[in-house]
Amino acid sequence: MLFIRNVFLFTFTAFGGAQAHLALLLKYFVKNVRFISEEELLELNALAQILPGPASTQTLVGVAYKVGGLKLSIITFLIWILPSAAIMTFAAISFAKLDHKDKFIEILKYIQPIALGIVAYGAFNLAKRVLVSQLTIFLAISAAIVTLVLKNAYVFPLAILMGGIVSSAIGTPSEESKIRLNLFSNINPKKLTYFFGVLLFLALMGAIINRTSPFSLPIRLFENFYRNGIVIFGGGQVLVPLMFTEFVQMKQYLSASGFLSGFALQQALPGPTFSFTSYLGALSMRNFGFGITGQILGGFVGVIGINLPGLILVLFIVPFWEDLKKITHIKYSLTGINAVSVGFIIAAFILLLLPVALNAMAIAIMVVTFLILNYTRVSTPFIVLAGILLGYFL
Repeated sequence: MLFIRNVFLFTFTAFGGAQAHLALLLKYFVKNVRFISEEELLELNALAQILPGPASTQTLVGVAYKVGGLKLSIITFLIWILPSAAIMTFAAISFAKLDHKDKFIEILKYIQPIALGIVAYGAFNLAKRVLVSQLTIFLAISAAIVTLVLKNAYVFPLAILMGGIVSSAIGTPSEESKIRLNLFSNINPKKLTYFFGVLLFLALMGAIINRTSPFSLPIRLFENFYRNGIVIFGGGQVLVPLMFTEFVQMKQYLSASGFLSGFALQQALPGPTFSFTSYLGALSMRNFGFGITGQILGGFVGVIGINLPGLILVLFIVPFWEDLKKITHIKYSLTGINAVSVGFIIAAFILLLLPVALNAMAIAIMVVTFLILNYTRVSTPFIVLAGILLGYFL
């Protein structure tokens, strides 16, 4: 099928993050073969921007749903996530085996400051786009301070919720403040009940098992990834800081060096940034004494757990997106949600800096990485490859 062929082409050429992905989506699904219109694609991308979860994945799944319904959208989702998830799981298993070998550590010594430069670049660009008023600056600073002080995983959903409420209350014009309930007349209430039921059941299951069983790491990991999948607004540039704060700083499932090395490797691969969670899941399982089978399970749990909320949301919402986008409270709440996400990235960048040995060389590499990404068209994979070669030959 022509659509499936183009999904494979997109999967193996999708370097460069969400913005580059959008250009490729236009190429493969609008310009080369007109599966949908450009306006439809841009609207699907806009929908993905206001939903929690991976924006590129949700946009692609939405395109597939419009073209071939639920079955095609599920097949497309699996084609898109599995290759990079498999590579990242293998990388985690390999890193676990090689972590104590001096040469391997030596090769990766420049990867960590490169990863910091990449995070700084993402934070700078998101902040430049989002922090455009006193309210958004206040929300971002508040979120950063609360994250640094409390260091609790439940800060994230609460801060996201408060940011959305504050910006919606302050930003929504009074003449538009009434939501017209008849917009939802075509929504099946059973679907919404099932969706929220799944969210509540999985969160409750993870919380109960977390407290009662010491041998339940896969379930706890799934709950961690699933919960974060519900509150990640802003795509991969927000995912990485949240994962670092929870998995390294708070729960200490893996080391900072292991985390940063995996993140840098993921930046050199095509495909979704969220496949990084496969690496986190696999390495977390290994660090708690699980063998290769357990590590593979951890990789699977990571990528499915983080993607499932966004997948469910986009499949439920695409059919009535025309109605949803008319609700002004939702539109204005996004300002605060995005500002809070910037605060998370700022806090996580500070936390990422702490465990790294910052000498003159590391600082120079971090700054040069940021400048290259900000002022040139050199893509991230080439920078990561240069860092690996630098570590190998020096």
